[in-house]
Amino acid sequence: MADKSNDVNEQSGPPQVPLPETLPARGTQGKITPWLITTLTVLVCAGAGFAVGRMFGTRGNAQTASAASPTPTAEKLHGKSKPGSEKGEPWFYDIEPIVANLNEPGVTRYVRVALTLEMGSGMEPVAGKEFLDQKKPLLKHWLTLYLSNQTLEGIRGEKNLRQVQTQMTDALNQGLFPNDKPQIMDVLFKELSIQ
Repeated sequence: MADKSNDVNEQSGPPQVPLPETLPARGTQGKITPWLITTLTVLVCAGAGFAVGRMFGTRGNAQTASAASPTPTAEKLHGKSKPGSEKGEPWFYDIEPIVANLNEPGVTRYVRVALTLEMGSGMEPVAGKEFLDQKKPLLKHWLTLYLSNQTLEGIRGEKNLRQVQTQMTDALNQGLFPNDKPQIMDVLFKELSIQ
């Protein structure tokens, strides 16, 4: 019976606190776990981002095409005239670079284009430059809308670029000279970057 009373006293007494040597070593494991979880999360997200970019992005670097000098006219080939020697020769007008997002679903791609307009002989260079300077905001607006409607495949390759060049020439002639004969002979690419 004495044994039972000792057991009861031991159970009803205050609980004994374990000594510090017997506590689990929480310090090192508790400090490493949050860093380990954070590092693994970052690595998984980076891998997923890389995989998504590879699946939906295109391969290779940005494409760049530069325009060569305009094709010479038959008179220049035969040596009948010198550039700038006669009134009424074609002249050129530079347009500042235009940046537009391409019409590509799911991927943000853009095109940066710097153009030169080859103007016909029916317009004086001085008066024509003043006219085009006044219409420059409209030119940039029309070209931005046109380029925004293009797809990546629609402006890739020489055949497609020639088609885009012809369409731009026709659209600008219709917009700037609706009731006159076309004054823009050609639209030349100074720079074309697709990213």
